[in-house]
Amino acid sequence: MFDFIKIELIDIIDIVLVGVLIYQAYKLIRGTAAMNIFTGILVFYFIWLVVKALQMELLSAIMGQVMGVGVLALIILFQQEIRRFFLRLGTRYMDSSRFFKFRSFFMTSDAVILDNEELNEITQACRRMSENGTGALIVLAKISSLEYISETGDRLDARVSRRLIENIFFKNAPMHDGAMIISAHRIVAARCTLPISENPNIPAHYGMRHRAAIGLTEQSDADVIVVSEETGSISFVSNGQIKKMSSISELRLAIEKSKGSSS
Repeated sequence: MFDFIKIELIDIIDIVLVGVLIYQAYKLIRGTAAMNIFTGILVFYFIWLVVKALQMELLSAIMGQVMGVGVLALIILFQQEIRRFFLRLGTRYMDSSRFFKFRSFFMTSDAVILDNEELNEITQACRRMSENGTGALIVLAKISSLEYISETGDRLDARVSRRLIENIFFKNAPMHDGAMIISAHRIVAARCTLPISENPNIPAHYGMRHRAAIGLTEQSDADVIVVSEETGSISFVSNGQIKKMSSISELRLAIEKSKGSSS
């Protein structure tokens, strides 16, 4: 009955790969404004197929011209999502054990690993700032280059120290407004500007610091620590997800867990 349908192994692989690609695209745009655009494109494509099936030549030709430039339109509309997709793909490739030597040849692990002393300096500084109601935004770089972020602020290249961190974020300090970048065991820059997340599902009680932290972790593999100036609460942001820390010990464990997944 279905002799005209010939399904080979390569066809099954093709279908599975397309399904995986669509699922990954859905994960990237889920919960963002891009989801509505993606849905609109699917509806437009379905209408085009119906119009073609009904042989409505004029309307089909017009919609066909629109679909003809669809790839370029998708690149423009989803440039942030495409960036995140290739970033995650590249990060997984570089993190895999099979290519560990390849990664080690091109970069050192200093950008990923913080030692115990540095972790203690960072977490203790966060504890003090939380108690004093001092707002802070601390970026912990991993593999992704944050050079374009560092260039928006003031270069420091200083040792990781709790006193320096507290002084930078002190309310009357000239560099307190913005983010601090910690990479390769050094505080490389302060007063940096981070990209703001466009995710419409971020709760309203989160301020600009939290939105900026989420925005950077959506576009890179970096982690961000946020200390709220209003409430003194400490949050840890990774991969676009924000989690409120109940204690300094929990913050340290979150940093170590994220660090371990990248080393």
